[in-house]
Amino acid sequence: MAEWLREMSVGEWYQPEEGEPFEIVGLDSKAEVVLVQHFDGTLEEFDFDNWAELRARPCAPPEDYSGALDLDKSDAGLDFDSGSGSGERWQDPLDFLDSRF
Repeated sequence: MAEWLREMSVGEWYQPEEGEPFEIVGLDSKAEVVLVQHFDGTLEEFDFDNWAELRARPCAPPEDYSGALDLDKSDAGLDFDSGSGSGERWQDPLDFLDSRF
């Protein structure tokens, strides 16, 4: 097994010399494949030879994961930026996801 493969693990983020960073979501040493997910959610597969040509280096994950989830504030159906209703209980419904009534 290649030394560089031992240093990789699922969940780590890498930045190629050219292009956007991506997350390792699968490693298959028998099939010699690295499966990655780009920030926008696109999956891509690299064989070991192509992976070596990328010269990708570990990097920090993005601060905002909404790209991979393809979410936007408008998806909630609410205007979170407006000042109206600031005293309402359901200003951000995700705050109460685990609440019991």
